[in-house]
Formats: sequence, C-alpha cells, structure tokens
Amino acid sequence: MINFPPIDEMANKVGSKYALCVICSKRARELLANAGNPSGFEMPDKQKPLTAAAYEVYNGKVTVAK
Repeated sequence: MINFPPIDEMANKVGSKYALCVICSKRARELLANAGNPSGFEMPDKQKPLTAAAYEVYNGKVTVAK
C-alpha cells in the first residue's frame, strides 16, 4: 500500500482514482520495459516500478492528456 505520496491528492491531479490506477500502471510497465536498456530508466535502490510511477505523477513528471 502506498502511504506517500497521498493517493487522494494524486487522484485530484488526474481526475479520479480509476484514472490514477491506469496512469500509474501504464507508467510502471514503461519503466520495467526500459529498465534493461543502457539509456533506460535507472530504478532507485529497493524502489518498485509502481512506487516510482506514483512519485512521478505526484511530482508532475507524468501528465494526463484529456
């Protein structure tokens, strides 16, 4: 379970908790797919892809096209 970043705040940024779930899961899959590439995403120590995706949404690095 993600305690931080706050789920309610992230849901307000993207519109709904459903949209948040879809966005975070798609981004986590992208991170996993690019993790093995030399120019790909470097996973921080002991951080799971879903957590990294949630932080990206919370920090505004991932935006939603409506």
